[in-house]
Amino acid sequence: MPQPPWPRVRERRILLLVALLSFSFVLTAVLAYQAQDAARSHRRTAERALRDYASLAALQFAIHAKEGIFWRVSSLLNRPTDLGPGGIAAELARPACPAASDSSRFLFKIELRDGTMPRSRGCAPAAVKRWLRDTVPVHASTYFKKTWEYGDIIGTPGGERWLAAYLVHFDDSGKPMTAFGFAAPFREFAAPAFRGVMRYYPLLPPTLVGETPNDSLLSVVVTDTAGQEMFRSEPQYRSAFIGEDISHKKFGGMVVRLALRPEMADRLVIGGLPRSRLPLLLGLLALVGTMAFVAIMQLRREYELNQLRADFISNISHELRTPLAQVRMFAETLLLGRVRSDAERQRSLEIIDQEARRLTHLVENVLQFSRSERRVTRLAPEPTDLASQVDEVVEAFAPLARARRVTVNTELAEGAVALVDRAAFRQTLLNLLDNAVKYGPAGQTVAIGVAPAGEHRVRVWVDDEGPGITSRERDRVWEPFYRLERDAQSAVAGSGIGLAVVRDLITQQGGSVSVEDAPSGGARFVIELPRSDRSPSTSPPPAAQAPGAPPAPPPASSPAEPTPV
Repeated sequence: MPQPPWPRVRERRILLLVALLSFSFVLTAVLAYQAQDAARSHRRTAERALRDYASLAALQFAIHAKEGIFWRVSSLLNRPTDLGPGGIAAELARPACPAASDSSRFLFKIELRDGTMPRSRGCAPAAVKRWLRDTVPVHASTYFKKTWEYGDIIGTPGGERWLAAYLVHFDDSGKPMTAFGFAAPFREFAAPAFRGVMRYYPLLPPTLVGETPNDSLLSVVVTDTAGQEMFRSEPQYRSAFIGEDISHKKFGGMVVRLALRPEMADRLVIGGLPRSRLPLLLGLLALVGTMAFVAIMQLRREYELNQLRADFISNISHELRTPLAQVRMFAETLLLGRVRSDAERQRSLEIIDQEARRLTHLVENVLQFSRSERRVTRLAPEPTDLASQVDEVVEAFAPLARARRVTVNTELAEGAVALVDRAAFRQTLLNLLDNAVKYGPAGQTVAIGVAPAGEHRVRVWVDDEGPGITSRERDRVWEPFYRLERDAQSAVAGSGIGLAVVRDLITQQGGSVSVEDAPSGGARFVIELPRSDRSPSTSPPPAAQAPGAPPAPPPASSPAEPTPV
């Protein structure tokens, strides 16, 4: 029965998860756009309501202002005056312009039949007087109706805007006979009415603004239809919420432009003026996008790790199969008695020992890597003479080196004592030597050295004569399962965990690892360990050494010159 294609199933599952994450991001983006659009629509509605409030307040201001002006006109016209019948003789005795205060209000009496002005009081420019004599008789005869309370005219004699208001007396036959009234500069006359509206009339709903004065809520500018300013409240507010009311009929036309104070917007809109949620929505969208990106990268990393694990299983199986095949073949040769001489027998035993050591080394690497992944490695650093440890490791590695016709030279400084775990240090050196032999040419010379590095560190290095490692890959070679592209495509088998085990064991002991260019042109793998001032302890008994390792020989003194193996 055929097996299910698990890799394809896994790939389809990952693609499905990526599609779901992408759909989630797109859906979030659509929802964020809808939320922002709704918030923008809500804000537009609120701003339109505020502008409507401003327009309504401008209309109220215009209505109350015209009522105030009308009341002032009526009170002046209906107040008893000696310009009327019976009081003219007394007015003739007064000077034509008795005081400057009278110049803002010019009282007149005009005979409508001939346009003469027999009586007047106050000061007015000659242009204003001519304008009254020319305009009032025509207006009273043509437009004035008996039902009117008074007549009013707006003109600009001499370039200034003037208001003329008058009453008409009729003769017994009902014909207009006399007009009497007053004329005044409209700006000065209307200013008290404008100020009164600002002070006494609420222009916005009291249920929303309470008893707050108008000048704390809004500002007003009143102009005529030609744009000439007639009134300006203080203070003036710069606002986006402006309303206008334009009156073209009464008092020559007025334009009221009213601006709401921006700080009052939250009081006029129930729930406050909506704030922009764009930063929050963009932040949420960025968060969702980041989470989706991280999830996709994690899926990609999981996929790569699965591929690495699959390659690792394939590579380790291949590495284990080769020495096992050698051990079985030479063991069967010995068992079947096919050796022709004692030399062949000795050679078969050496190969079996060599391949057994290689198997032991591979198994120790896998076990150490597994312990490191599970964070269960327990080390016991102690003061150790690194030179003697290097000698032991080189001696134990000699059979593997001879199989590749590799010469191992040592350069060991005396008194290099470091605080290390001996078993871990042994595993580290074996990995570095195996790496140098495996990826270097047959017949090369590998150098291993120990020397102090300053007052607090000890430096250990392994040089080979291989092709070296480029600078951009010198950090990645320490990563688990990573193999150089040239090595992955070659026939050299490798699991990709040897250098990862080295880095893990050294960093747990407070050391560091690095790669440099070797003097021989290959690669130099360097480890630095914390130096110890205490004397090294005695070597542990053979039972305490790593499984599969040969008994350690007694410590040997470091040679003055490099010693070939």
